[in-house]
Amino acid sequence: MQVRRFRFSEALAFALVTAALACPTTARAQACCAGAGALTPGRLAPHEDALVGIQSRASSVVGSFDDGGRYAASPRGVGELDFEQDLFGALRVLRHGQVALLVPFVETRRRTPSDGAAFGGGIGDVNLSARYDFFLAGVSRTLPGIALLGGVTLPTGTPVESARRSLAVDATGVGAFQGNFGVALEQSFGAWLLNLTALVAKRAGRNVQGVDETLGTQLVTIAGVAHSFPNDAALAAFASYSIEGDATINGADAAGSARRIFLASVSGVWPITDHWRIQGSIFTNPPFSSFGRNMPATSGLTYTLVRSWM
Repeated sequence: MQVRRFRFSEALAFALVTAALACPTTARAQACCAGAGALTPGRLAPHEDALVGIQSRASSVVGSFDDGGRYAASPRGVGELDFEQDLFGALRVLRHGQVALLVPFVETRRRTPSDGAAFGGGIGDVNLSARYDFFLAGVSRTLPGIALLGGVTLPTGTPVESARRSLAVDATGVGAFQGNFGVALEQSFGAWLLNLTALVAKRAGRNVQGVDETLGTQLVTIAGVAHSFPNDAALAAFASYSIEGDATINGADAAGSARRIFLASVSGVWPITDHWRIQGSIFTNPPFSSFGRNMPATSGLTYTLVRSWM
C-alpha cells in the first residue's frame, strides 16, 4: 500500500510561524499586532525580542482528489486521523529581522477493512527560517509593507520507505532537504490588516531503493485578512493555494504526479497577559471537485499557546 502523507505544513508552517508583521506607530500598534497574531501565531510583535510556543493540530481525512481533480469521500471502513504538536521559537535579529525554528512531532492513525487500525508517529521535518522587513506596514498609504522570507526544511522525519509500522503510520517526513523563498506584502487600515504571501519551495533529489526521485517545485499563495479589537483580541481568515509540479524519476517527468490543494481557515487570538496569548483555528480543504489534485482532503483544528519576551 503506497501512502503519500499530506504535509501541507512543509511550506505553510514557514509562513505561519515566521511571517512577522511590523507596525510603525504606537497609535496603530495594537490593531496591527493583534491582527497579525491571529494570522501568524509565531510572529514577533515590534515590541517583542523573542517568543516560544506550542501548537497542537488535529485533523481527519474526509476524502481525496484524483489526478483529474475529482473528489471522492473516503470509502466505508477507511479512515485517517492526523495529529501534530509543533514546538517553535523566534528571535529578533537586527532591527527588522528575525529567525525562527519549528520542531514538529507527528502522529497518525489509519484504518482499512483489510489491515485494521494502526497508530504511530515521531519527530517530523525540522524547519529553520528567517524574515526581514524592508518596508513596514502602515508607514505609507500607497506602499505596503514588504518582507523577504527564506528558510530550509531538514529531513529529520521518517520517510514512507523507512516506515516500519503497518500502514506506514510512523512516516513523518518527505526524506529530502527543502529550500523556501518568498515575499510577503501587508498593509493595515485602522483595525483591519491585509496580508498576501507568495512562497516557492524546491526539494532536493533522493535515492529510494535504487531509484532517483525529485519532488516537483511547489508554489504557495496565502491571502489573509484580520480585524483587531481594543483589548488586543483579533479574528482572522485566510486562504491558501498550493501547486506542485510533476515529480521526476530517474531524470524523467512522472506524468500525472502533480499535486494541488486549496485550504481555508478561520482563527482568533486572545491575550491572557502582556506576555501570554492563546490562539485557536479551524481549517479545511473544501471537499469539492477541482479544489485539489492527487491529495487527501482534510478538516481539523489547532490550538496555540505563546509566551513572549520584550
